[in-house]
Amino acid sequence: MAEPPDLESLRLLVLIGERGSIGKAAAELGSSQPAASKRMSTLERRLGLVLVDRTRRGATLTPAGRVVCGWAQRVLQELDGLITGADALRSRRDAELRVAASMTVAEHLVPVWIGELRREHPELYVGLQVTNSDTVAELVRAGEVDVGFVETPGAPAELSTRRVAGDRLVVVVAPTHPWARKRKPLATRDLSTVPLVVRERGSGTRETLERAMHRAGAAQLTPLVELGSTTAVRSAVIAGTGPAVLSELAVASDLAEGRLVEVTVEGLDLRRALRVVWPSGRKLVGPAAQLLTVATRKR
Repeated sequence: MAEPPDLESLRLLVLIGERGSIGKAAAELGSSQPAASKRMSTLERRLGLVLVDRTRRGATLTPAGRVVCGWAQRVLQELDGLITGADALRSRRDAELRVAASMTVAEHLVPVWIGELRREHPELYVGLQVTNSDTVAELVRAGEVDVGFVETPGAPAELSTRRVAGDRLVVVVAPTHPWARKRKPLATRDLSTVPLVVRERGSGTRETLERAMHRAGAAQLTPLVELGSTTAVRSAVIAGTGPAVLSELAVASDLAEGRLVEVTVEGLDLRRALRVVWPSGRKLVGPAAQLLTVATRKR
């Protein structure tokens, strides 16, 4: 296995693709051209790929370089989201904008939205609480946060709401599970007879699954084990504990890299809306309204 590249090398590769020059990319990173060229050569050796065509007129990415550059951009965006999210978690008590979000939204979307809002308004102090959808609604009703993001299939009572994104739940198993080898779609009734690794009650993911199974005329799901976070459920499935139903956002990389396998279920609609919620009868203003604008234009 190749040694993982360092973040500065990934930033350098992205900048070379954007600027068309190792020298310009190096200057933007505060480095010299020889040092940047050496760093890029080291990255190419680690990955076993030629990433950059070097000419007298500048530098361009090879076909492999363009592919790796796309992956690098996603890694750097995820890192930005991690840092932004951590800052918001750390500063949630005295924030000018207090936000609560359900697990899936908080892990995959809210840090990006907050990061863009902070770039437009760098002086803004944002705090974030991460919990399940039921608790997010309670925090908004109690006035403990200004705005919340939930993944429940229906709009919470006594709150104004607006759709900000779409999502789809998927049935996933470990590659060693018998369902991973099925060529035909699974019947909904089969899903209801097998114990599943599930989120706790109050989770939007669990409520979406229960409602979808009820609409399909299936029996209630049978929990094998209840866990308090999407990450815990995902880890349990990878370890072979049992099947689960999780957000496509949460398992996309696991599916792409073969750690999990998606199982198609016939007649089960697992699409859902991700919503912003705020106190009923009020109009979102100020930073809360600005965050909603950022979220909706990212759809």
